[in-house]
Amino acid sequence: MIADLIYDVGLHKGEDAAFYLKKGFKVLGIEANPELVQHCRSRFRNEVANGQLRIIEGAIAPASEGPSITFYMNSDSVLSTINRNRAERTEKLGHKSQCIVLPRIDVADIYRSCGVPYFLKVDVEGADHLVLQELKQQPNRPQYISVESDKVDFDEVEIQLGLLRDLGYRKFKAVQQQRIPGSRVDTKALDGSKVAHVFEGGASGPFGEDLGSQWLDFDGIIRRYRSIFRDYRYFGDDSLLAKYPVLALPFKAVYKLGTGHRGSLPGWYDTHASL
Repeated sequence: MIADLIYDVGLHKGEDAAFYLKKGFKVLGIEANPELVQHCRSRFRNEVANGQLRIIEGAIAPASEGPSITFYMNSDSVLSTINRNRAERTEKLGHKSQCIVLPRIDVADIYRSCGVPYFLKVDVEGADHLVLQELKQQPNRPQYISVESDKVDFDEVEIQLGLLRDLGYRKFKAVQQQRIPGSRVDTKALDGSKVAHVFEGGASGPFGEDLGSQWLDFDGIIRRYRSIFRDYRYFGDDSLLAKYPVLALPFKAVYKLGTGHRGSLPGWYDTHASL
């Protein structure tokens, strides 16, 4: 493990990289969308020039796909994916995709050539599991991982958590993402200096011990996600309230009052894991 290295897998517009760079980490960003790659090369031109940020362009996909892969570049860039079913699902919600062909990225090659990072952030729609699975072949593990959790299929969440457990992770948190934009963290850089950061829209927030809530064991995180999926059933994209939004606000108010729930409903979550 390389103590001053972070992988930002799903670099997007650099919303998370900005925080990692401010903390003094070296960042390896992986991004499929060529427009976003150019945006980040311009935004972080100084960090790219001095080597603090390296950007790898292409789409993570299984080796069986060959040297190139079809990428569904969504009108809402955070929903872009290599997964056709995901693209069709988001199109039903009004987000159309444009098909482009991109070079395939082999995550195993990146681990071998660049090393295993201290923190691994993964947010690549439909390919998160590939990034995690390739860690099985590595002698070391990142100290911390964050990965977006599914909000449609609870079985997928259980599979993802099981994979993290198999990789040696024993502490977990489910972090609500809807409340991240505009939130502030006061932390320290690698050199010990103080860092204050306000997260921009699209950021996934702090990681590691900068997260405020308690770590849960495996059984505890499963129970937490069962509660989260109850909220998805009531308030999620396919819920009755999503079809009749005029009913959502009063129902949410009553629900929060009755359950003591605090924060956004239903939102979406990242799973954080620690060795």
